This record gives sequence, structure tokens and C-alpha cells, in this order.
Amino acid sequence: MSAIDIKDLSFCYGKSPVLTDVNLSIDENDFVAIIGPNGGGKSTLMRLMVGLLKPTTGCVRLFGEKVPTKKVAVGYVPQNTNKNVEFPITVAECVATGKIGLSSKSDEVKAALERVNIAGFLDRRLGELSGGERQRVLIARSLVCNPRILFLDEPSNNIDVAGIEALYSMLAEFSETMTIVIVTHDLMALSHKVKSVVCVNHSVHYHEGGNLTEEMLHSTYGCEVDLIAHGVPHRVLGSHDHTHGGCCEHHHAGH
Repeated sequence: MSAIDIKDLSFCYGKSPVLTDVNLSIDENDFVAIIGPNGGGKSTLMRLMVGLLKPTTGCVRLFGEKVPTKKVAVGYVPQNTNKNVEFPITVAECVATGKIGLSSKSDEVKAALERVNIAGFLDRRLGELSGGERQRVLIARSLVCNPRILFLDEPSNNIDVAGIEALYSMLAEFSETMTIVIVTHDLMALSHKVKSVVCVNHSVHYHEGGNLTEEMLHSTYGCEVDLIAHGVPHRVLGSHDHTHGGCCEHHHAGH
């Protein structure tokens, strides 16, 4: 069953086109990474899926329901920044804001924190947490509504390499029971646990499974920029002649 169906979608900011003639179908329980250059429309595409923006033309459907809809529970985790981290709120109070009328002392809050492996953080202040821990709090906040689809915008921001791998492992487990969609600009943080990739640069192309390829990235970014990296958790290009010495070649969006 399709979790997300996008038909003939275009979107403009004023008279400036951002996305043009987008057609995309994402299956239930997929774990999708949306990649592309800055300004290419990847975060805009996610906001259209969530219903935070309205298409200029075309439509988005979640499990057959036209967006925006209250019939499909959706979790949305915005970019994790360092802003407002000193706001005097506890972890439990933050998580409880994910559902109207939910008490910070409820079992639902405790269960959500258990799912993201920080059950002991109930009474901690947000300002005391690391970037990775704050990201887990934001994910827990999105889980209290029992979403069928979980959207995350730049989830690896402000997280170290070990934290990124742990985050992707957790999201891979979630994808067994819900659809996961992430946006990332950082190809070096794109985990091998992702099941498919959507390349966005004003137009959109879906690639199921496998590795990133040179052709995919060149067509998306319009240039050849290589970066050498080593080891897990990087999602690597497939085998090619100029890989050597145990290194894996990556194309990176930066210039």
C-alpha cells in the first residue's frame, strides 16, 4: 500500500518555481532519505507532504487521504537547532506537547521516551542535554500521537558520528511499523540503513534500495564533487574502478 502519493505537484514561492511536475509514490514502511542541493526544494517537498504548505498545483495524499487531513496520524520533527535550549521545560513536559491535553506524567509520555531509549530523562531540563539527546526528545514528542508516518528534517544536525549511527538504527526499527521520511543535506551522514532515496533538485526522482550511484548524484547536484571517507555509518557508492586502499568515495553536496 502507498503511504504517500504525489500527483502532478508544482510549488512556487511567489513567482519563483521551487518544484515542478512532481509525481512520487512511497510505500508503507519504507525508510526514505530525501537528498539534494540547498535551494533545490527538498525541505519544501517535506512540508508539502506534512501539509504545512499548499501545492500551487497537484495534490499530496497520505494513505489515500488528501493533505491536509486529520484522518492519518503524522509525526513531524523539525530541524534540531541550538535555539531555546535554555527554555525552562523538562523532557516530560516537552514530550507532552506532542498531543493536545496530554499530561507530562502520563504513561504515554513514559512509553514514548522508552521507545527512544531515554526513559530516565523525564525530569531533566532540555538545556542539560546533548544534541543527540534533544533530538530523541523531539522524536518522542512526535511519537505520542502514534503516527503512521514520521517525517524528520535534517535529523543528524548537531549530532556526533556515533549518535548519528544510533539514530539511524532506531529509525530503521521504527520503519518496521511506520513509514520514515527524512531530509538531509549531508551525504556523509546518510546511513546504509536507509531503504530508498529521493533526489530533489526542482524535479524529483525516486531510487529504490541499493547504494547511491555516481549517475544519481551527478544528475541531482549537476557537478562532480568527491570526498573520501571511511567506514560505518556512511552510505557509499557502489563498486567502481577508482575505489582503492579501503576508502569509499562519496559525492558531497558542498562546493
